[in-house]
Amino acid sequence: MQTIQRNQASLILWIVVFFWFAQYVYIPYQTTYLLLAHISSNVVGAIIGAYGISQLALRLPVGILADLSSNHKLFIILGTFFAGTASFFRILLPDETGFLIANILSGTASATWISFMVLYMSFFNKEAQTRATSKIIMANNTGILLAFVTSTFLYDTVGMMVICAFSLGAGLIACLLAFFLRTTKPTNQPKVSVMELLQVLKDKNLLLYSCLALVQQGVQMATTMSFTNQVIQELGAKNMEIGFSSIIYMISAVFFAKLASTKFLELLTKKQWIYSSFLLLGIYCLLVPQSSSVLMVCFLQLIPGMGTGILFSLLTSEALQSIPQQKRSTAMGFFQAVYAVGMTTFPIISGSVYEHVSMKAAFIFLAGTCFIPFIISLVFSRKKARKSHKRNVS
Repeated sequence: MQTIQRNQASLILWIVVFFWFAQYVYIPYQTTYLLLAHISSNVVGAIIGAYGISQLALRLPVGILADLSSNHKLFIILGTFFAGTASFFRILLPDETGFLIANILSGTASATWISFMVLYMSFFNKEAQTRATSKIIMANNTGILLAFVTSTFLYDTVGMMVICAFSLGAGLIACLLAFFLRTTKPTNQPKVSVMELLQVLKDKNLLLYSCLALVQQGVQMATTMSFTNQVIQELGAKNMEIGFSSIIYMISAVFFAKLASTKFLELLTKKQWIYSSFLLLGIYCLLVPQSSSVLMVCFLQLIPGMGTGILFSLLTSEALQSIPQQKRSTAMGFFQAVYAVGMTTFPIISGSVYEHVSMKAAFIFLAGTCFIPFIISLVFSRKKARKSHKRNVS
């Protein structure tokens, strides 16, 4: 890689860390803060849901616009600006109105994540795409990890508004750094129309791995970001211990994302990593509600960390493996919109099962959703292996 490209790639990783710090530093205590402000649980649900719904609505259109313009720098600047501005509204209007506006802006910011990934991956050749994907996901997880550490240790001391000020500052730093990116120019290839871009939605790899990512991200959001914390709380954990549980998960995610960018990944084939990870994720969902101690749950948090670090990296790179460069933003927009469905619906469905049946039933449901892609990816892997064997024999 040339020096200029290497410097640009490094700059993007720094922007990614600040961007996701801005997006997540207030997350662990957002629900608690709103409920203590005497805002009804239904309104709180709508505020939190606004983040996912805005992503669902915007990710594919943003991907199409990014492909048509090829100006990823602009989208990165806008995304980082919206991430910081969102917390400005939380500080300016520290009530349901301010947080609703803010979460819509945060969702809009997350929709531009497409351009971060596509631009970064464009600096690497086809053989290095998995390693590149792992590196940018590691930067993503590092930003979230630093956000969780900050809020865990400082929230009780400084309160929500100062935490939001950290988010505002990180977003503005990321926005400033984004101005130092080189403006991306359209390729020399013929211009493609919107209808041509939408043809990528017929790509079988994109469809398969998008659906697998829907499950992985949905289970992650329903467990590590939600009900696993509830399990720990019911075991008698305090706020600090709940925070440590989330930190262990994020450290694991960063560690395994780092491993996914090394020769460690060669211990198994990509297909074997994928179905093995889903199997482990399903086992995690069965074990968490059976745990009798906070320490055991914290240890189990290493498993979804691997799911985020290795599994999600592989699902992303495999989904885009057959997509031409000039259509990658559209494909990435579709991929992210599909897994955003999981992030939005899985917590809702799990919450309903928890409310009407039990916490164990909710986790059994989530385990079942992991075992389905485990079987699908296992069968798909075996079919690929048989076809490859037949070609080699003939």
